[in-house]
Amino acid sequence: MPHELDQILISHSQPDFSGRLVQLRMALCQAPTFNPRSEEGLKVAKIIEDFWEHGDQAVTKYTREFDKVDLTPQEFRVSKKDLKIAHTEIDKDLLTSIRQAIENVRKYQVKIFIGNKSNLSGETGIKYTPIRRIGICVPGASAPLPSTVIMTVVPAQVAGVKEIVVVSPPRYNGSIHPVILAACHELGIDEVYRIGGVQAVAALATGTDTIREVDKIVGPGNMWVQTAKRLLFGEVGIDSIAGPSEVLIIANDKANPVWVAADMLSQAEHAPGSALAFTDSDEVGEKILDELKKQVGQLSRADETSECLKQYSGIAVFNNLDHAIAKASEFAVEHLQIQCGDESREIADKIENAGAIFIGEYSPVAVGDYWAGPSHTLPTGGGARFSSALTSNDFIKSTSIIEYDKEKLVESAEDIIRLAEVEGLDAHAKSIKIRLEGR
Repeated sequence: MPHELDQILISHSQPDFSGRLVQLRMALCQAPTFNPRSEEGLKVAKIIEDFWEHGDQAVTKYTREFDKVDLTPQEFRVSKKDLKIAHTEIDKDLLTSIRQAIENVRKYQVKIFIGNKSNLSGETGIKYTPIRRIGICVPGASAPLPSTVIMTVVPAQVAGVKEIVVVSPPRYNGSIHPVILAACHELGIDEVYRIGGVQAVAALATGTDTIREVDKIVGPGNMWVQTAKRLLFGEVGIDSIAGPSEVLIIANDKANPVWVAADMLSQAEHAPGSALAFTDSDEVGEKILDELKKQVGQLSRADETSECLKQYSGIAVFNNLDHAIAKASEFAVEHLQIQCGDESREIADKIENAGAIFIGEYSPVAVGDYWAGPSHTLPTGGGARFSSALTSNDFIKSTSIIEYDKEKLVESAEDIIRLAEVEGLDAHAKSIKIRLEGR
């Protein structure tokens, strides 16, 4: 009897194989934000316009509309007392795990940081300075996400950011889940607001009487949040436009189909989430599909996960592994796993585009999500073609340094004047000539 998931298995032998892959890729690229002309897209723009005129009143209005919580401006901010209470009451074993995760992330972010490499000597150089004030969006899903706090706050702290603001919607008894508050307190973050969605992004970007504007906004969120980030980019710095969580697994006949299916489901359960498997083996493709059918029914969110498998996921069987590798780079997904036995590292070296690469069968995405050190805030929707994982280096800005003396200026003057005059910029040329004339 046909199964509803049979449709996600496609093969190079099928006439519509290439077209199906294009459809999958386009679905992922379009998933992060609303069409700006859609009803939802226009709604986001309207909310942002409201903020320019009404500030705190708009926060209250849209928090009531979207989160069904009435807050006065005085109630936006979580008190230091409540942060401390949450930290005191957290499960001690969980707190131990959070502390170790923080240590792992901090160690990695320090190792890759370039901000201490300023060079001001000679005629030219570069100076790195931390961004002054940042805002972090932490989703308010059905379960708390302390990992998002860790993976965004720690890189910013390593970079030397002095002011870090956390926003999260009041989805837990009219406030923020205490585990998130405890993680903030552990990290020394005391400016936390119980607001989320478009209203939080707009408040951070434009500022209100209660919430001071920030210089950059980072962190994940749903389509409402990402659409707001896209519309406000330029008025405020934005890390990326992140869509549904994604995994693409390259698997040959050395892969364990049971593990591949489990890893696919770990992303599809985000609802929305995308899970792809690329293989050169018909047998492996069939076994992965069989395992998906078995395992999805065992999940607490089976229905939602099945819908994500049908809408954003697929198992593609290629005629050879090189073709699968090339197509994986074209998809440029958030998480790329390689489960190809002894060939896994060699294949990883061939990948040009991915937010993060997980090499070998013992490196599931969950290791990166919580523990290994690199931030799990990654580009999605094909964004890995031009952007990167969030790191400590995203919280500094570089300033070019130019320091010529008279001798160096004289040596270069004729060329500079010539280039300025060909562009018709007489004042540029004169600013050089006037110095040569000694006036």
